[in-house]
Amino acid sequence: MPSASASTAIVASFVGASSADLAVVLIDAQPLAAAAGTSSPLVSPADVLVPALEAASAALGDGVLGAPAVQDALPLFRDAETSVFRLAGRSGAVGWFAVRLRGARPGAAPRRSSASAGAANLGRISNVEMAMTVEIGRTRMSVRDVLDLEPGAVIELDRSAGAPADVLLNGRLVAHGEVVVVDQDYAVRITQILDVADGAL
Repeated sequence: MPSASASTAIVASFVGASSADLAVVLIDAQPLAAAAGTSSPLVSPADVLVPALEAASAALGDGVLGAPAVQDALPLFRDAETSVFRLAGRSGAVGWFAVRLRGARPGAAPRRSSASAGAANLGRISNVEMAMTVEIGRTRMSVRDVLDLEPGAVIELDRSAGAPADVLLNGRLVAHGEVVVVDQDYAVRITQILDVADGAL
C-alpha cells in the first residue's frame, strides 16, 4: 500500500465487547465524491462510508461506532497487531481496510460475548463519554434542498406538537421524554426507558 494514501484514510473507533480501530484507504477517492453528489463540506467522504464501517464493525459484536474522520492512518497500518485486507473491484485493487483489535490475543477471532462476559466488560468502558441527543423530529431532504436553505426557511418535521421526544445515545434510541426548561436552558424529562430491542433504529 502506498504510504501517501494512508495520510487521507477514513478512520473510526469501535467501543464494545471487542473494541477496535478501523481504517479505510481508497486508491481513487473520486467514487466517494460522486456518491456524495456534492462538493459541499456538509457531506464528507467519511459520511459516505458510514454504512460500510457500521457493517464491518457488526462482526465485532455489540458496541458503538464512533464518528469517522479523515486523518493519517499510517501508524495504524504499520502496527504489527493490525490486520490489513485488500479491497478488490472488477479492475483490481481499489483500496485497503485495516482492523486493530484492542487487547486481543494474536489469532483470536472476534465473537459476541455472553451476557455475563458483557457485564464484566462493561466496567472497561464505563468512563467512556458518549454523545446523548434529544430529537424532536426528522425529515428527509435532497442535497439540493439543503444547499438552498436560507435564514427564515421553515422545515416541517415528521412529528406533531406535544409528541414525546426521542433520547438517543450515540445514535441509538434509549428513551422517550418531554422537553422542559431548567434555569432558562432546555432539558429533557425522561418518561420512558426502552429495552435494547425496542431502541433499535
